[in-house]
Amino acid sequence: MANIVVVGTQWGDEGKGKVVDLLTAGVEFVVRFQGGNNAGHTLEVDDRQFIFHIIPSGILYENKKCLIGNGLVVDPEVLLEEMEGLKKTGITVGPERLSLSEKAHMIMPYHRALDLAREKAKGKDKIGTTGRGIGPCYEDKVTRAGVRAIDLTEPDVLEEKIRTNLKEKNFLLEKFLGASPLEAQPILDHYLAMGQKLAPYITDVSVELDQAVKAGKAILFEGAQGTHLDIDHGTYPFVTSSNPVAGTACSGAGVGPNQIHHVVGIVKAYTTRVGAGPFVTELEDETGDFIQATGKEFGATTGRRRRCGWLDLVVVGDSVRLNGLDSMAITKLDVLSGLETLKICVAYEIDGKRVHQRPASLGKTALCKPVYKEMLGWKEDITGAREKKDLPQAALDYLSAIEDITGVPVSIISVGPNRNETIVVKLPGS
Repeated sequence: MANIVVVGTQWGDEGKGKVVDLLTAGVEFVVRFQGGNNAGHTLEVDDRQFIFHIIPSGILYENKKCLIGNGLVVDPEVLLEEMEGLKKTGITVGPERLSLSEKAHMIMPYHRALDLAREKAKGKDKIGTTGRGIGPCYEDKVTRAGVRAIDLTEPDVLEEKIRTNLKEKNFLLEKFLGASPLEAQPILDHYLAMGQKLAPYITDVSVELDQAVKAGKAILFEGAQGTHLDIDHGTYPFVTSSNPVAGTACSGAGVGPNQIHHVVGIVKAYTTRVGAGPFVTELEDETGDFIQATGKEFGATTGRRRRCGWLDLVVVGDSVRLNGLDSMAITKLDVLSGLETLKICVAYEIDGKRVHQRPASLGKTALCKPVYKEMLGWKEDITGAREKKDLPQAALDYLSAIEDITGVPVSIISVGPNRNETIVVKLPGS
């Protein structure tokens, strides 16, 4: 069986959760490899909506094992809330169903406090962070001051780390950012209590995955956010604090690169992004409003309105290269139904010169004008289509244009939010 990586090719919110849910049927293990609860995967199954922030969306299948890799930063409070919410729906979440890497770093209250205080201090120059403490937690990881999952089971280690960290964090909060300081003891007590609850789930995910590989089990690697929010490759500084690209599946889960067999890039049929940052194909008109309203483009984590625009294949093309895409899953194709004319950005123009890669410079990006390929739209409702041939010709032409320009075949087409509103052209990895 093939091991598959699922990545977003734009600025997140591409519909990765639904594709992961679909592909989970053919694997035994599903593992998240980066990010934190700043991500939100929304699924609709049997007219019920599920939103996952940390737990892999494969948890909806009873016979699958879900793993939270070392590459994540985890808010244990959010994780426990998510587990409890699933139990209330009748979904069992025990250690036999879920593992938490002992090496995953924990988001602490001072991380959230710093995140919010820094963003407030930036005023109009704010990045648009979710305020969940993701960035400050990754900072502590890099400076070797982080609290790991294993520390929740070792009271002396946890206490020392909390008290040591608070000396610095409280100075920053109080003296530099004008925010209230935090007390160590309530944090220690709360995290020790959560550690007791999570202890049965804490394990070496890398070893568990190695055993799965040796037993011939199939693994699905689930990324969060999108390629152009990558800390290295995204629209810096308007990015997340981790690496959502496919290569991170190895370091963020603890497997070798030879264990990755297929990479699926999730491409929303148009482009969206949340928060600030460059957006060459953004539509600030009636068409943008139509796409936003029809697609219900609000952040699953923040509730913020997503900015909307035409499909940008310069952005997607960069993602093809950075992730080594083997196939694409096109999502929300149904949202475009009713538009008479569609546009696909095939290049940028800067000072009269065409370019086919997104500039690293924000100044140059601001000068970019989209070069569009115009296509006919369709008026038909396509949510009932279950085979590619059921789609109207204009929709087929739109998909063909995406394949021709990117050089990557479309393996999956989503025509609605529900699990069954999907066309599988060719199952990835088959």
